[in-house]
Amino acid sequence: MSHSHKLVIKSSVSRPPTPTPTPDANKDHQDQKPSLQEINTKFIESGEKERLKELLRERLIECGWRDEMKALCRAFTRKKGRNNVTVDDLVHVITPKGRASVPDSVKAELLHKIRTFLASNAA
Repeated sequence: MSHSHKLVIKSSVSRPPTPTPTPDANKDHQDQKPSLQEINTKFIESGEKERLKELLRERLIECGWRDEMKALCRAFTRKKGRNNVTVDDLVHVITPKGRASVPDSVKAELLHKIRTFLASNAA
């Protein structure tokens, strides 16, 4: 089932050269909010990401979500036959169910903690 695709190369759009930044342009950059990459770096370096991952792990165990996912994996494996299931199969089948079944209270708690972190680290 090989499909051939034809690559079409369009000619470049003619536009004026990008102006070189002036010293005032750097001043404007300092007033901008930090980039997503900068926030993520701070999130990791502060240890907050690991703390939230551990909190999520605890909450999912407490509410029975983890046991529910284990049971789904076992049921799927029994249905397909132990030797006919790969980890990729399990991930593909279980991930959407797992994401959809995380309790709203757990999502809300994590979201609140993330927002608090962002508010205190936005400066």
